[in-house]
Amino acid sequence: MGTGDWVLGSFPEVYPIPHSQLPIPQFNMKTQFFSGYLIFLITLTGCTTSTKQPTSLSTPSPTTTATTLPSPTSTPAPTSVKLSSVSANFKISPEGMGTAKLGMTLGQLKKQLGANAEFKVMSPYIVDFDAIAVSQNGKVQYYVLYPAAKPLTDSDKIEYLLTENPAYRTEKGVGSGTTLKQAEAAYGDATLSYNTAVEGREYVSFANEPAKNIAFRLGSFGDNSLVGVYPSASGEFNQTKQYKDDGIIRAVRVDCQGQSCGN
Repeated sequence: MGTGDWVLGSFPEVYPIPHSQLPIPQFNMKTQFFSGYLIFLITLTGCTTSTKQPTSLSTPSPTTTATTLPSPTSTPAPTSVKLSSVSANFKISPEGMGTAKLGMTLGQLKKQLGANAEFKVMSPYIVDFDAIAVSQNGKVQYYVLYPAAKPLTDSDKIEYLLTENPAYRTEKGVGSGTTLKQAEAAYGDATLSYNTAVEGREYVSFANEPAKNIAFRLGSFGDNSLVGVYPSASGEFNQTKQYKDDGIIRAVRVDCQGQSCGN
């Protein structure tokens, strides 16, 4: 064999092919340029596709987000104590206290409250007045006051009611145990006073009182429990607008103001 011949083992059926007859790929400058340009386009297309992919994700606009949030006006603002918040069974009004009404007879009140209520005579109660303590479930609800030494019968009308039970309140939530600061917030500036001629009992009035026949009792000159800060006493009647920070209302009274009650 000559130089450049292929010999594959010793298989007779395989014929050697001279190198000169093998196919040789033909390359030129145009072919190389076209191939390179084609590869560049494929690469550029791939990069462009991968670059655009993130932009296909939708981002919610600020307007869309805002519409899904609750409006500030949808939250109700806190409200003050309303009339409906005070049960009728415990409401203090110009007409009375709960079930007890000015002008109704003692017998009518007993019938209204039924056998579960207890009526206990308190004599003496305060100067010039005796009282009947009206209790339910072992707790005093209020007192029916009447002139001392004149026992109240079932046919007599109720003209005075007084309570120290904090469950009983006015329509604005003021009652026994209410601080003077809270009461002023409800009814305006407070004026405190006491009179030594009537046991030195101390009362407070307000610029916007709920009614003329509703009185708010505080402390007492007699037991040194005055809530007001008074200048040196100059007589029987004393008055001030200054009071102790911890001052509270002790009791609330409703009466007929010296006139004949209704019913």
